[in-house]
Amino acid sequence: MGIPAIQKARIGAYIMRNLLAGRQRFPLVLMLEPLFRCNLRCNGCGKIAYPEEVLSRRLSVEECVSAAEECGAPVVSIAGGEPLLHPDIASVVGEITARKRFVYLCTNALLVEKQAGEFSPSPYLTFNLHLDGMQERHDSLVCCQGVFDKAVSAIRLLVSRGYRVTTNTTFFGGETPESAARFFDFLTSLGVEGMTVSSGFGYESAADQGNFLGRDGTKELFRRVFEIGRGRDWKFNHSSLYLEFLAGNEKYACLPWANPTRNVFGWQRPCYLLSDGYAATYKDLLETTDWERYGTGKDPRCADCMVHCGFEPSAVMDSVRHPLKAFLSHVRGVDSGKR
Repeated sequence: MGIPAIQKARIGAYIMRNLLAGRQRFPLVLMLEPLFRCNLRCNGCGKIAYPEEVLSRRLSVEECVSAAEECGAPVVSIAGGEPLLHPDIASVVGEITARKRFVYLCTNALLVEKQAGEFSPSPYLTFNLHLDGMQERHDSLVCCQGVFDKAVSAIRLLVSRGYRVTTNTTFFGGETPESAARFFDFLTSLGVEGMTVSSGFGYESAADQGNFLGRDGTKELFRRVFEIGRGRDWKFNHSSLYLEFLAGNEKYACLPWANPTRNVFGWQRPCYLLSDGYAATYKDLLETTDWERYGTGKDPRCADCMVHCGFEPSAVMDSVRHPLKAFLSHVRGVDSGKR
């Protein structure tokens, strides 16, 4: 896997402390959205369909740091919108990494060359660049020509300056196992630390509603991709058991409380992907949300979801409870023969 040893050790120790303390629900990753404004309008995105008065709002540095402290998760994923549009994003990152939280700064790369000098390489900072395929496909999905080339240039620049760099890829309908495999080969050649992957979530507000894979399509795609990739030096920013889940080899329940979301409205119920109201505090979110309402077979909006923000925590917890299973999956690779 593409996750550094120091990060694995810190997260593993954090999980064990919570389990030994008897806590049933605790956060692993804070999904921090300091603003919704973006400089792209991707067809599959459900995060930008807000009026101007909302898009003009942003969390302050103090609010971002407070959310990280209040939540206590060891990892903070800063998303949006486009975080680099936030005028104080370097201060947000600096304050959170100073507290030894692992920050993944998600970006479409358009502003990386201009703003990379505002940050310093650190084991606690990872630039997570959005790429959904090779040039023609990615530029088509983000509805803007030239974005792929800017992202590739940004990756090369960041790697050359010693930053931790990962990629974030969402697969939609029309993706083939062969094209996905070529894409993973390409990302590996760029020297990225790891690749984050999942299938697109069917946002109700997304412009293109006919482009989502669904559960069966997701399993079939990833099963074939992992079969093609056996023996290749692909590094994923996931637990091995989450990859087994994508291929249909594991059945996990979503743990939405493990990846809580804080944005300009408050603490979002129940997760990063669904918006059923907001809580004023993390404690309120945890204690007053009816978690039993959500998940596959309960809420129809969850029927086709296999996104890492909900299911990676289940895979991680399974890895902690069954380390031998996780180790064998890591060594042998994803089983592409199961149905």
